[in-house]
Amino acid sequence: MLRETVYARLRYEVLSCQLAPGEPLREQELAARYEVSKQPVREALLRLERERLVTVLPRQGYRVNPISLSDARDLCRFRETLEPICASEAARQASDEELAALEAYRSFSGDSSAFTAYNRHFHCAIADASGSARMAATVRELVEQAERLVLVSLQSVKGRNNALLAAEHGDIVDALLARNGRLAANLLRDHVVRANARILEFLSRFPVVP
Repeated sequence: MLRETVYARLRYEVLSCQLAPGEPLREQELAARYEVSKQPVREALLRLERERLVTVLPRQGYRVNPISLSDARDLCRFRETLEPICASEAARQASDEELAALEAYRSFSGDSSAFTAYNRHFHCAIADASGSARMAATVRELVEQAERLVLVSLQSVKGRNNALLAAEHGDIVDALLARNGRLAANLLRDHVVRANARILEFLSRFPVVP
């Protein structure tokens, strides 16, 4: 459906920072760019407003929401709370086949851009294995929005080692395969906390990314 295609494309461009935080948006310009009428663009922008990715500016158009430290902290807290629960539930009730599929995330080779997608798929795969569609959908949204934080801070974040992060994924997979929910939850929480700390350290120096 056209409206879903426009929404998905616009959302992707916001989350991937192709449309930068703080960037003004105009319905007419986006419609011309996507070669559609203004109606599906308007609907997509309003959906993104509900997701707090876009702000409506009366009589001015729209703006990609800047990234604030307080909002980033909220997002990080949600991830640190919800993702370990997903890991615990996955260890308890996921099928052997679902857990075996996580073996694909033990290692990684590629550039930073490819790592971002690999990391997203890993975290979402664990959420899916929890058996809770609602939790999985929420985690997916949180992880996708967290990618925007990573992308704006990537050049300044210190201590990110893709090989080490992939090794941490492997430890989490080991715990899940052993059906050790407590260990899997603790490892995943620590993994997320460390990643969040790197991002928040950057944003604490630049509270709002223009």
